[in-house]
Amino acid sequence: MKSCDYCGATILFGGLKHEDLRFCHANCFEHGEWVRASLTIPEADVERRMRELHQGPCPKCQGAGPVDVHASHWVYSAIAWTSWGSRPELCCRSCGAKKQWRDGVFSLFLGWWDMPLGFLITPVQLARNFVGITGIKGPDDMTPSPELRRMVQLQLAVEQGDRWTSVESGRG
Repeated sequence: MKSCDYCGATILFGGLKHEDLRFCHANCFEHGEWVRASLTIPEADVERRMRELHQGPCPKCQGAGPVDVHASHWVYSAIAWTSWGSRPELCCRSCGAKKQWRDGVFSLFLGWWDMPLGFLITPVQLARNFVGITGIKGPDDMTPSPELRRMVQLQLAVEQGDRWTSVESGRG
């Protein structure tokens, strides 16, 4: 299966393609320039920033790391409408598990109310949160995940773009 080059979401079907990049929807497609810019960031810069984040304090609770990208998954449905998604967040495992619990409880009560999608998607999202909470699958505490690498590369590209913009406008 393919994944979105911007957000990392799995693309089951459809999606948008531009040259060698794939995107899950139009919002991610609009950020394609940052994906391209992120590929030009020197590997040493990415590695240094990634290690700093991974071994640093949690940005949410200020507790000890390791810090990585933890995704929580939700679903909401009402009669003939279902919406679902995932929320990646840079945090420690404990903060990630709390978010997964909250989205799991939300989905448990509000995900089932549509036929057939609510009945099909809710167990999937609950299982994804359970797997994240238990640590069966997810970021390894010893090494940064590919999701963290992608997030760091994009962040560095945006920072570099902001510097270029301020220099071009005479603010730098």
